[in-house]
Amino acid sequence: MEKFGKSQPVKRVEDIRFLKGEGRYIDDIADQNALHCVFFRSSVAHGDITSLDVSEARAADGVHLVLTADDLAEAGVTKGLVTSMVPNHDGTTGPTPRRPVLAEGRVRFVGEPIALVVADSINAAKDAIELIECDIEDRPVHLDLQAGGDPIHDEVPDNRAFDYALGDKDGTDAAFAKAAHVVSLEVGDNRIISNPMETRACTAIWDGERLHMGINGQGVWNFKTQLSRILNLDPEAVHVTTPDVGGGFGTKSMTYPEYFAIGQAARVLGKPLRWMAERGEGMLTDNAGRDLVSLAELAFDEDLRILGYRVHTRSNLGAYLSQFGPLMQTFLFARVLTGVYDCKNAYLRSEGIFTNTTQVDAYRGAGRPEANYLLERIMDRAARELNVDPWELRRRNFIAVDQFPYDTVSGETYDVGDFKRVLARVEETSDRTGFAARRAASEAQGKLRGQGLCYYIESILGASDEDVRIEFTEDGAIIYVGTQSNGQGHETVFAQFLSDQTGIPFEKIKVVQGDSDLISKGGGTGGSRSVTVQANVTLKAVAGIVEAFSDFLSDEMGVPASEIYFDDERFRADGSNLSPTMLEVAELAREKGRDDLLTHSAYAQLEARSFPNGAHVAEVEIDPDTGHVTLDRYSIVDDFGNLVNPMLVEGQVHGGVVQGVGQALWEQVVYDETGQLLSASFMDYAMPRAKDVPMFSFTTEAVPSTANVLGMKGCGEAGTVGSMAAVSNAVQDALWDRGVRQADMPFTPFRVWDMLNGQKTAAE
Repeated sequence: MEKFGKSQPVKRVEDIRFLKGEGRYIDDIADQNALHCVFFRSSVAHGDITSLDVSEARAADGVHLVLTADDLAEAGVTKGLVTSMVPNHDGTTGPTPRRPVLAEGRVRFVGEPIALVVADSINAAKDAIELIECDIEDRPVHLDLQAGGDPIHDEVPDNRAFDYALGDKDGTDAAFAKAAHVVSLEVGDNRIISNPMETRACTAIWDGERLHMGINGQGVWNFKTQLSRILNLDPEAVHVTTPDVGGGFGTKSMTYPEYFAIGQAARVLGKPLRWMAERGEGMLTDNAGRDLVSLAELAFDEDLRILGYRVHTRSNLGAYLSQFGPLMQTFLFARVLTGVYDCKNAYLRSEGIFTNTTQVDAYRGAGRPEANYLLERIMDRAARELNVDPWELRRRNFIAVDQFPYDTVSGETYDVGDFKRVLARVEETSDRTGFAARRAASEAQGKLRGQGLCYYIESILGASDEDVRIEFTEDGAIIYVGTQSNGQGHETVFAQFLSDQTGIPFEKIKVVQGDSDLISKGGGTGGSRSVTVQANVTLKAVAGIVEAFSDFLSDEMGVPASEIYFDDERFRADGSNLSPTMLEVAELAREKGRDDLLTHSAYAQLEARSFPNGAHVAEVEIDPDTGHVTLDRYSIVDDFGNLVNPMLVEGQVHGGVVQGVGQALWEQVVYDETGQLLSASFMDYAMPRAKDVPMFSFTTEAVPSTANVLGMKGCGEAGTVGSMAAVSNAVQDALWDRGVRQADMPFTPFRVWDMLNGQKTAAE
């Protein structure tokens, strides 16, 4: 293994067991004798529960427990789920309506859990569900993305959860007043479902003193904290573990009612329990992503330089405030509000609206894809209306290299960047000069071809601090990490990094994650934070090991500790013929009874965030007779700073791009006027497949970050952040000469055909 900075493309070691069917997921670790949990859910979007009779279900064969809100209240489980709230523009804070574990007298979205049935088998539990008698008196359903309508919560009479603002409104208005050109565009950002391969699931067992829950989440500590709080347990009485996880994408980062109901059921029964959502159940109840409509306005001077940027966003929160939901289109959207452009006057107004739908929360990118999508769509529109090349308009407004570090209007400080260099590279890799010929070839076949550019930037989010523990064993070393893999390859990259820094053979390092008993705390995985924060704290731990081992070796090597140094492979000192490896020092310490030298812990916090950025270029071909859109070419040049493993980085980018492309071309959640979900299966909700995307062109142009000693920038969500606007701008480019001025995702065949036939134009 060569040193860090060589960016070795090491293959993922965990793939061996995954491809052989030896992964250990929730369904694999569940006790084979565990009882099965099934939820009785609301069949209507909004109404009052006038009666609930579970007596026949409780008496059914194989049923061990039926749990309702009344049972929870009797047991003292009365706290609601936690949320994060944002301030209104006037400094006030809106109400945070209580979200119960199980519905308390009223239901507010289809799929809301009303009761939990625990039985010997899934079939027995489902049979018992059929015996529950529940009468619900309908209330009016509110689905519009506007304030008003019948209140979903009594304390929120206009269904507006918050009215957030950021920026200098007066200064921005003044910039618009003196502008030579003003361009505006309203675009929708369609609701999607994340659909991880492994649906949400958990196991639970109460041993009389402690609750142990296995949850396929994105970090154990959030769940441990909330289980302790809601179930009124001492934190030390809660043990949370996470095995292999089949995809997270943000959807598994937050708590859900099911975990608390099952945790309480385990306490009541004292027997092992298991639950796994069925696919339709997951599509109905998993937190959704996106779902907003935004009006964007750009003001330019006579030289087409940006003077001001205004945004008014209305976002759907669903029926309740999910744990991080209010942050998506406020704080997180604002992180990258003005993107990569030199804009000193900007103002964001964001309204959060309650509707009788499933909650909306983090989905890959969490606010940054939405902000970049809007900005890059209006930059593209501005280029068209101002009759300037869209690449040139971006270059003209980029933050220049000599302007870094650059303070944005939203309070971020971009440390480094060279946007023109990245854009020049993607101009080559995408063969921009050959586009005219490709367009002519498409037109000769009666097809429309468009090219779309997106230059994105994102802000690495999540906790900036992390813990680590490194233990030396007789066979090598174990590293305990506070992040949590959901399929990203953490077992490979963390072992690779530790091997690089210590000289311990890669194959002798074991990575342990997902156990609240084995490491004191951790930030989990989200916001593209994992490798940057975990590698940062690992460096500190290695420095501590070197110092401790040097002190120990002083007598053995016959030199002062200050003269001993470690060259990433061996300890050395002038005048000593000893040069032990780190594992050899650990073995010597074990022989001499120095067990205190075999375990090393560290905590570290990054001083600032890093800002990955890059350019995506998409080319589409459209059949005007059918409206079918084919993604024909796709080129990516990213600036992720220094890389640990470029192979894993490219895999993350590919996956992220496909998720963004999926939203742009196919994915959309649809409700009818009564709040019933119409897209609740893969027959009704289209997902991208391998045949739907071309081979991606991917390369990097590194501008190492100064926000961490490794010069790294996160990469996990970048593909999604850049792909939505690139594809959308390509479709708009293809349709522009046909008179289509309003092109919104998803670009399904019927919608595109409808646009081409004049049913959806800017005039509407």
